[in-house]
Parts: sequence; C-alpha cells; structure tokens
Amino acid sequence: MTNLPQQWGEILHDGQNIGIAYLLTALIGWDREREAHSAGVRTFPLVGMASCGYLLILGAHPDSGDQSRVLQGLITGIGFVGAGAILKDGNTVMGTATAASIWNAGVIGASVAMDRYGIAVLLSALNLFTLRALLPLKNWLDRAGESKKDPPK
Repeated sequence: MTNLPQQWGEILHDGQNIGIAYLLTALIGWDREREAHSAGVRTFPLVGMASCGYLLILGAHPDSGDQSRVLQGLITGIGFVGAGAILKDGNTVMGTATAASIWNAGVIGASVAMDRYGIAVLLSALNLFTLRALLPLKNWLDRAGESKKDPPK
C-alpha cells in the first residue's frame, strides 16, 4: 500500500521543480524571441522542463550511474536541437549564441531537478547578461572586423 500524503509531497516537489525550470528558461526564450531568433519563447522552456523531467523520473535517490547516463543523453540530444538554430550563409554564421543558450537551458533544467537552484538561477542570469549586456560589444567588434576587411579606397 502506498503512502498517499508522501506521494502528494513528491508530486508537489516535482511540479515546483518543473515550474522553476520552465520560468528560468522562459526568460531566456523571451529574450531570444524579442530579437527574432529561430528559437524562442516556446523552445527554451520546453528544453528546460524536459531536461528537468528526465532527471526527476529517476526518483529521489537516483543511482549515480543512471543519472550520469541520463545527463550524457541530454547533453548530446540538446546539442542536436541547438544545431538546428545555427544558420550558415556564405561566410556568415548566425545562431551560435542561441544554440549555446539552448544547451544552457538543458543544464538549467537539470540543475533544478537535482535541487541545485543556485546553479540554475546563476546560469539563467549569466545567460541573460551575456545575451543583453554583451550585445553592444559584439556589435562593435563586428563593425571593427568589417572595416578591416574593406580595402582602402
């Protein structure tokens, strides 16, 4: 016979973790969507909550070997999802920051599932900082690089 109150506690904890992973990654997706990138407000929370869910199904005290195999599969699988965000046009490659952010969304979800909330929040905040605060620097470097390619007239 199962202990119903204990099951409800686990359900609430798992639901809370999935919700936290969803919110932390939805913020990143919202940023990507505002910039009209190929992956955005739907992709990021789906990756975050799925990564969280895969680890949560292992239970409260997972075997470290099982946990390692799930993490290896997530790392590989999310790499393929991120690769779909990268576009190449001649010598120009776009979408690498979005692809890296998708990969980071998976780590955020996994961190939440492992009750490592501090890591998840820090990864989310640093991801947003990198995308927003470093964009002017990236644009300046791109312009400087373009001016070096133009031959003098």
